Amino acid sequence: MKNIRQDVLANAKTILIKVGSAVLTGSDGLDLKIIDSLVSDMSSLVQKGYSVVLVTSGAIVSGKHRMNITESLKSIPQKQAAAAIGQGRLMRVYSKSFEKNGLYVAQILLTFSDVTDRQRYLNIRNTLSTLMEWGTIPIINENDTVAVDEIKFGDNDNLAAMIANIIEADLFINLTSTDGLYDCNPMVSKKAKLIRVVSECSEEMEAAATDETSSAGTGGMKSKFQAAKKVTAIGIPCIIAPGKKKKVLIDIMEGKEIGTLFLPMSHRLNSKKYWIAFTLRPRGKLIIDDGAKKALLEKGKSLLPSGIIDVEGDFDLGDPVVCVDRKGAILAKGLVNFSSAEINKIKGLKTSQINQVLGHKDYDEVIHRDNLAVTKQNLKSKTS
Repeated sequence: MKNIRQDVLANAKTILIKVGSAVLTGSDGLDLKIIDSLVSDMSSLVQKGYSVVLVTSGAIVSGKHRMNITESLKSIPQKQAAAAIGQGRLMRVYSKSFEKNGLYVAQILLTFSDVTDRQRYLNIRNTLSTLMEWGTIPIINENDTVAVDEIKFGDNDNLAAMIANIIEADLFINLTSTDGLYDCNPMVSKKAKLIRVVSECSEEMEAAATDETSSAGTGGMKSKFQAAKKVTAIGIPCIIAPGKKKKVLIDIMEGKEIGTLFLPMSHRLNSKKYWIAFTLRPRGKLIIDDGAKKALLEKGKSLLPSGIIDVEGDFDLGDPVVCVDRKGAILAKGLVNFSSAEINKIKGLKTSQINQVLGHKDYDEVIHRDNLAVTKQNLKSKTS
């Protein structure tokens, strides 16, 4: 077990660290001792030559404490107002703590739309790359003051998984209030056992991960499992570990058996396909036949109009859509070369008939394989 960890960590240079609200919450709204301890660890890693990027929660918790609010916030304006108040203090706390260790920080606030737009996505990557070259610690949070459901990441676990891809991290450390992933809910069963290594993110494991959250957090263990599933699909190992444990980051990087290690998948999505699979929200659905299903999953082929049975949704050229089989199981997601109206006209036809029906034929494929990312079935195959 120790050798596995050491092998995984041997070439890790760029580390994405995510700290949840449950770790940061204390009697003063924010647990200043925990923050100082984690910052000390991160600073030590930087001094050893690692590049560190931090995704942090805590703005809403900090804002609630500042306003002496003890009850749960229910409305979006209340949460956004608390985040606006708390974000400034959160950054001041981090900034002062890192400055004591001789490091400067940079604040980056994002919404989901910032990473779904390809050009803005690349701009974020370039900015983060420059900040890391300068030895600065990028501190990233969701821009809660403007985010609504349509542009929210959902939780910072999902945000962190996307950032890990953007910076091409070598390791994703997700610090939480538990010791790691258990085979069942440890709050319910005394027989729950900590899983030390996950080589494959199975449906059974995901089902065992609870949705329950602390009063301070928004993402339970299920969201952390899903984040691990996403980053391992692009070849990034993930460790879920207890954030309140002293020297937790130092111990992890020394290869000590802490938390749960998720091993990267052997056959990986490239960065663009990861962006398609896990960042873009589908605008529609294509139901495909068994022949097309086999072509996508087993042969790594493009999707042709002949394999399409039906179309759902209203979308345009270039929009992301999911491909499903006759039973509704999601097989892949990709960027279409035709609008939904055009695909409805050419579905089931041969490529040689496209021009005759539409009056033009810019593409043979409805989705080219370079713009198509398969889901779990094909992540296990060589075609992913």
